[in-house]
Amino acid sequence: MRIKGRITDWNDLRGFGFVLPLEGSKRVFVHVSAFPTGSRRPTDGEFVSYTLGTDERGRQCATQVTYAVRHATRSAVPTQASNAYLIARCVAAVFLGVIVLLAIVGRLWWPVTCVYILTSIAAYSAYKHDKEAAQVGARRTNEWYLITLGLIGGWPGGLVARHRFRHKTRKVPFRLGYWLSVAFNVAGLAWLIAP
Repeated sequence: MRIKGRITDWNDLRGFGFVLPLEGSKRVFVHVSAFPTGSRRPTDGEFVSYTLGTDERGRQCATQVTYAVRHATRSAVPTQASNAYLIARCVAAVFLGVIVLLAIVGRLWWPVTCVYILTSIAAYSAYKHDKEAAQVGARRTNEWYLITLGLIGGWPGGLVARHRFRHKTRKVPFRLGYWLSVAFNVAGLAWLIAP
């Protein structure tokens, strides 16, 4: 019987990752050798179908993996989710670009610029980790931690991650807290650079 799932935590350098079944929560190990010879290498988020087998040590793994064929045809018009992701990337890139420019012209300290960049990377990673934990039923990241990261400057990375992973985009209390953290952060930045 073939099972449908999605590739997660793919390590292309080492040639393995996991498949998360669409109906279920237990990930299954998958090696690149389980894919058809000569096929392209998988990436995170791709849908596949597979059969269950065991490796040489008797552990359960995915075998005879094939890429799932999308039945819906791709529309020439981007979906609302992809538009939101594109806008999020543009907003984050423009904002961080302005931060760097302010540091170059001497209106902002370089350490503040570094904090924005590092906390954005940390926020992106935290959202990604929380999404993966939600999918497999593991321990979740505290929402206040995510909001605090945004408050101290990581909101651009959080914005991109929210739309990239479609995570924390519908829960109204969290969205309110997130946008309040953005507002306070931008207000603090404006105070810092005001003459």
